[in-house]
Amino acid sequence: MTEGQNRDRTTGRLILFTTLWLTLFVLSVKISAAWATRSLSLMAESLHTLLASFSTILTLLKITAYDRPIGRSVYGHSKQETAIAFLLTAFLGFMGFNVWGLAAQQLVSAIQGELVMFPVRVSLPLLQLLGFVLATSLGLAVCGFYQARVLNNSALRFNARQLLKDVWLTLLILGGLLGVWWGLGWLDVVLAILLVLLAGASCWQIVNWQLPLLVQQTAIAPEVLAQIVHQVGGVTHCYKIQSRGIVGRLVYIQMHLILHPEFAGVTFLIVERIKGILEERYGPVEVTFYIDDDFTAATQFNSSSLAPGVNGQHDLN
Repeated sequence: MTEGQNRDRTTGRLILFTTLWLTLFVLSVKISAAWATRSLSLMAESLHTLLASFSTILTLLKITAYDRPIGRSVYGHSKQETAIAFLLTAFLGFMGFNVWGLAAQQLVSAIQGELVMFPVRVSLPLLQLLGFVLATSLGLAVCGFYQARVLNNSALRFNARQLLKDVWLTLLILGGLLGVWWGLGWLDVVLAILLVLLAGASCWQIVNWQLPLLVQQTAIAPEVLAQIVHQVGGVTHCYKIQSRGIVGRLVYIQMHLILHPEFAGVTFLIVERIKGILEERYGPVEVTFYIDDDFTAATQFNSSSLAPGVNGQHDLN
């Protein structure tokens, strides 16, 4: 593995770990503030922050999968991920149903002119706290988009979009609480109902995008990939081919290559050309190449770290 690849992967893991812990911190702050102020809309928005944390965990599982032994270096689907997904869905369903029920009850009471059971207590410190939370979440989203562009990683890009969505919803809640502060108390319950419905849609989007990429099912036949690779000059043999994911969305591919000795100095150009052909035919792909001098020794090249450097050159140190 090259020094640049190792540095990029370490940076990616560090950013995801930091994002996860800061997102969980933001989640705890939102839940505490919602409980203290009795804001149903803020409680409903916390469900979206929980979903962003879940998306970060799944993305982290994908990134750290590169460190697994050779047999598991292509991402796999385990009982752990399945259990987490089912538990999260059950928890979201339970919390969403309760928040939606309370919001609907309070909305009916407000329409009928009755006294609201749980009036929202908005204060300036609360708004300032939410402003700080908003700035933190925005910083995480921007950092995520930057790292996704550097590594050219669609999983990181998807996770950053979830963080950015949480930022916009937090901004919406901040505006709604300002309206409550100015006397529009019905805004809190209306936003709570809408956000619970959006949480269900967001949960489906995350599960539908993330989990299929973890399922251990061959995406592209190995013999087809071998035929494509052998068309590239310099490749003398291609073996131990694995692929996972969904064609057209994202496919993870792992393969061993043996190159002709005369092409040893242009290894990066060869693997870039292979990746370009695969992307042209199958859409987004991430490929881990093991460049072998023989059938026993291998050097690993990951396609997510093949971004051009200065003047289009690559770091081979």
